[in-house]
Amino acid sequence: MLNIWNEIKLAFLENKTAIYISVILLLGTLIAGYILHPYLQSIFDPVVDKLTEDVKTGVITLTFQTIFTNNILIVFRMFLLGIFFCFSGVILAYYGFFVGYYIADSQNLFKVLLYIIPHGIFEFSSCIIATASGFVLFHFLFRLMYNIAKPDFDYIRLEDKFYNLTFKDKLVYSLEKNYDKLKQSLILLGAAVILMAIAGVIEVYLTVPIANFILSIFG
Repeated sequence: MLNIWNEIKLAFLENKTAIYISVILLLGTLIAGYILHPYLQSIFDPVVDKLTEDVKTGVITLTFQTIFTNNILIVFRMFLLGIFFCFSGVILAYYGFFVGYYIADSQNLFKVLLYIIPHGIFEFSSCIIATASGFVLFHFLFRLMYNIAKPDFDYIRLEDKFYNLTFKDKLVYSLEKNYDKLKQSLILLGAAVILMAIAGVIEVYLTVPIANFILSIFG
């Protein structure tokens, strides 16, 4: 158990730059979405209208299963799109712009924040870590290909031997050298999934009662 905790701790410590970049990206786009609200209406108004209509007509049901499934798909998308030159950051940026726009578009800032913050703390954290996991996945793939093409001879030890190896042998060498990055990307992904599950529970069962309770106090 201690070893697992150490692996988790190491995954966060060794990839804190990726996490910091994700935090800055989310906060920056969220603020930009709020400030640039008038200029984003043509992009996000149709999205908001469609979501509202889908909820009213029952196409989207606000149950734990539907919310969790939708959010988990976003998390895995952020992870897998890291393969394409960290494209997971684009998904996070769109998410940040949309949330910022949605907050600015509301008629009551205090009310909309009450309906976002309880589960949003976990949801935002999940998206940040999921994006970071995508960045780490890209780093792993980059290092994997780099070490196949240009091996670290200190790692292989026998420089002359390398040129007689098959591609499979080179791939195995590179995988062994970079396995930790792959493992860390999966650990971060697992943490993002857990946080998103917590966010789903809070959104379905706690957010509305908490918000309504606070609003009744100030109402």
